[in-house]
Amino acid sequence: MAAAALEWLAAACLLLAVQVACEYGMVHVVSETGGPKGKDYCILYNSQWAHLPHDLSKASLLQLRDWTTSMLCSPSDLPAKGFSNQIPLVTRGNCTFYDKVRLAQGSGAHGLLIVSKETLVPPGGNKTQYEEIGIPVALLSHKDMLDIFKNFGRAVRAALYAPHEPMLDYNMVIIFIMAVGTVALGGYWAGSRDVKKRYMKHKRDDEPEKQEDEAVDVTPVMTCVFVVMCCSMLVLLYYFYDHLVYVIIGIFCLASSTGLYSCLSPLVQRLPFGKCRICDNSLPYFHKCPQVRMLLLALFCVAVSVVWGVFRNEDQWAWILQDALGIAFCLYMLKTIRLPTFKACTLLLLVLFIYDVFFVFITPFLTKSGNSIMVEVATGPADSATHEKLPMVLKVPRLNASPLALCDRPFSLLGFGDILVPGLLVAYCHRFDIQVQSSRVYFVACTIGYVSVKILLRMMSEILLPTFSSKIFMDSRVTFKYFIHFEFILVYGVSLMVKFHFFLHVAVQFSQHHLLKKLS
Repeated sequence: MAAAALEWLAAACLLLAVQVACEYGMVHVVSETGGPKGKDYCILYNSQWAHLPHDLSKASLLQLRDWTTSMLCSPSDLPAKGFSNQIPLVTRGNCTFYDKVRLAQGSGAHGLLIVSKETLVPPGGNKTQYEEIGIPVALLSHKDMLDIFKNFGRAVRAALYAPHEPMLDYNMVIIFIMAVGTVALGGYWAGSRDVKKRYMKHKRDDEPEKQEDEAVDVTPVMTCVFVVMCCSMLVLLYYFYDHLVYVIIGIFCLASSTGLYSCLSPLVQRLPFGKCRICDNSLPYFHKCPQVRMLLLALFCVAVSVVWGVFRNEDQWAWILQDALGIAFCLYMLKTIRLPTFKACTLLLLVLFIYDVFFVFITPFLTKSGNSIMVEVATGPADSATHEKLPMVLKVPRLNASPLALCDRPFSLLGFGDILVPGLLVAYCHRFDIQVQSSRVYFVACTIGYVSVKILLRMMSEILLPTFSSKIFMDSRVTFKYFIHFEFILVYGVSLMVKFHFFLHVAVQFSQHHLLKKLS
């Protein structure tokens, strides 16, 4: 056992040593002829070759020379006058990164950009090679190279730099507030429905808009069926992504409009106007004389969903509609789906934990590409012809300038699973508070647990993000999110304290009664 543990530790250290070389940076390009304003492009570099300045003002603006007709693998590939005080652009392939950068450095280059038509990888080497080379080397995508020459022409200058990641990402603060607010509000709303059913007589009449949707209790069989359906859908998306992604988008539009209607209907019912009814109609689902205000609300919710569906790829503002629809959908699901017992909560999280571990860490050994099925589906396959993304996420654009915003993740994302799964536990705790008539101690403890988990994940991301490549970090996040089991620990601890307080109260009452009886 000890030897196996040491092997795992050594493997982890090796992985850390390999991944530490991968860093994102920027190349700032300007025209020598004074054309359009300069623009930044993403590069992937290895700081072990040479460090890049963190401030653009401290980076040297050098001539960018197009030498992509050559692989730069032998001295015969060098120009007659060399690359004195230039940053050459060469094509990736045929030899190692070290061979290319050694020739570039020997010919007077002050940096090297390797153009790649494939996925960018960190330019690696060994310790001896790192000590020999003193100029930065980075990879630039072929698409960005074409964009540079299209916008700035062939006479351009470039500066390589790697700005620091901001200490506080305001977009993460927004994501945090949306996630915690949705979980807390959804859990509170779900429990409040039980209060209404317990202490108030349900008003039954012919008004469909005033009738509450019945909650659906999740049984163990339903949990297993749900996970099997998730597995099947994930595999189908992996093989038929370009076709099924539109089906998922359509389902999201329908479900989110229903959720938005459910969230807004209690507010609309408080309005003093629009109470007249339309009785003679042939509208589907509105056969019982709907009120005009509820009919207008339904049309509004459908319109919002359709507008998002049409303009979903507009990065400037479509994310606002997607977040609003996503939050409404999550609140509707938390209100409708109910975990009847703590055992059901445990079973659901346990099964989903196994499901995530399998599809993130086991499937890379089963696929030909060696990629995780879940990560491929969540981020969209690289060879997808549609370039569509699955909409089951909350997304906020990065509000700070950073290489990550330019290179890999222009949006901060949070999947619905990170809201719905812990939200169901929070809702269960609120219902349990109502059942035992406690002062919402379990609800508060579980919500605090969720907040603690989110803060913990944020701290871990700050540690791992500068260290690991984006793919390793993304794989890790899928498992880290199941630190939600920490909420179980908090809830269980609170339950023990409550039970201890109860038994202590009983013991005190019994001793007082016995003492009074003895004195009398």
